[in-house]
Amino acid sequence: QVRLVESGGGLVQAGGSLRLSCAASGSIFSINVMGWYRQAPGKQRELVALSTSGGSTNYPSSVKGRFTISRDNANNALYLQMNSLKPEDTAVYYCNAVTDLSYWGQGTQVTVSS
Repeated sequence: QVRLVESGGGLVQAGGSLRLSCAASGSIFSINVMGWYRQAPGKQRELVALSTSGGSTNYPSSVKGRFTISRDNANNALYLQMNSLKPEDTAVYYCNAVTDLSYWGQGTQVTVSS
């Protein structure tokens, strides 16, 4: 089992920055892929950033160039640096880890005011 705890969300003005953190514990040695997803009210959960154990990353066009995902394997942590935030980035952000199962954190709220 893998436990994920997110932190770092909050309220920020458009154009600002936030850094989300995800602390992983449990069977972390079996994690293959980690990522960040978000879900806005009335919308489906969507991928924000993906990081594989091989070091590759992937972003949708909506955040590419503004968001950066990074992993700190020594500290079992995943980060999401978000720059140039827009009101449409407002959502609950979730950390995800994939082994042979998919694990989710409880989410952290990010609100971007215009």
